[in-house]
Amino acid sequence: MTIRGKILKVHPAILVLTSFLLAILLGALALKLPVCTKTGGISLVDALFTATSAVCVTGLVVVDTGSYFTFLGQCVILALIQIGGLGVMTISIALFQWLGKSVSFRHRRVMQDLFAHTPRADIFGLVKSVFLFTLAVELTGAVLLTIHWWQELGFTLAVYNGIFHSISAFCNAGFALFPDSMMRYGDNLLLNTTICCLIVAGGIGFPVLYDLQSWLVQRKKKRMRLSIQTKTVLVTTLVLIVFGALLFAILEQRYLGEAQSLSYRLLVPVFQSITCRTAGFNTVDIASLQDATLAMMIFLMFFGASPGSCGGGVKTTTLALLTVFTVSRIRKARRVNIFRKSLPNETVTRSVSLILVSFGVIAAVLFMLLIGDAAAVHQMTGGHGVFLAYLFETVSAFGTVGLSMGVTPELNAWGKCWIILMMIIGRVGVLTFSYIIVGAGPTKGLEYSEENMMVG
Repeated sequence: MTIRGKILKVHPAILVLTSFLLAILLGALALKLPVCTKTGGISLVDALFTATSAVCVTGLVVVDTGSYFTFLGQCVILALIQIGGLGVMTISIALFQWLGKSVSFRHRRVMQDLFAHTPRADIFGLVKSVFLFTLAVELTGAVLLTIHWWQELGFTLAVYNGIFHSISAFCNAGFALFPDSMMRYGDNLLLNTTICCLIVAGGIGFPVLYDLQSWLVQRKKKRMRLSIQTKTVLVTTLVLIVFGALLFAILEQRYLGEAQSLSYRLLVPVFQSITCRTAGFNTVDIASLQDATLAMMIFLMFFGASPGSCGGGVKTTTLALLTVFTVSRIRKARRVNIFRKSLPNETVTRSVSLILVSFGVIAAVLFMLLIGDAAAVHQMTGGHGVFLAYLFETVSAFGTVGLSMGVTPELNAWGKCWIILMMIIGRVGVLTFSYIIVGAGPTKGLEYSEENMMVG
């Protein structure tokens, strides 16, 4: 059997995971080159951490991107962000099509699962739309950000910063070329609005964007309704943004009250509500926030973005489904209904399993971090304690968010390896778990007589 034949027999989930791991390895080797760093070298663990953070579009950094890496090194990171944001399998499909080679049924199925909630005959048209939309949005964002930085940095640097941060924002990566991320621009309307729009566009998912595009184009020609996937994502995303912004403004009145600018008090809550779900940019010092605010942010980071997007987490649709599922069980309804549609029981069961496994993974990695050397972290938590700092870091890595209370550079090799694993799991692990559940055929097993037991 040829190598290609063996590859085609591999489970699609394993192909996705292997593709990301290969991209991470190649990216780390590239960052190890002396020409990529201003000091002429970087440790293997730090190179792997940076490459993983870029490919998994997380944004956690152990060294400052703008001052530590050269222009070539920053370009490598930017390329890894773009590859990770679009998805390695998406780029592979596009290359196959461009080269005129056939694509296996398994690869088609991966694309179907990644970008379509219902079977589509035009899956390649969807992938093409993903590329065109990405290019258009990132170009628009780059132009607006260039305008913002033109007077401050000059035209050439403004263009470069505009391109870098536009791609980083749309891919929900959170990499910034400034050591304080976006804290210096907390009251700038143009930058905040542009970054927020890019994050939302990259975080609601390509299936939703494709569905909206089809609805806008065809609604005059024929009667077309938005899918429950699109409706659920839009409603849940709006609720989470408003909920996060209002709660942040209420909890951080003292922090926001110190600023004299009205635009700062309005923009900061909205920006943090949007960015802490998937992106990782920040306009405030995370370590200085109150425990209640950090707890709220952990909640938003855990659920993250939407399916088929650049972000991680267990997804907004899972939160919506579990909410509806809980209400239906309290009402003793037999089926889970949303927008006058009944959801398959398999989907509900998979969502519950997804949550339970995610909790288990986070708890396990958090435990491994806590038994490591936490001496340095005590001095970096702003009085919050090691447990909260590590929990925040772990959930941020799992949700591929990239926000940190400042402990990332202080992690030892042990801690960095666990966060690397968490970023990979957050980007492809939960998705891989879903593939395995869906791909495995139903097993008959043994069935015994029923006996009830008390719960709750």
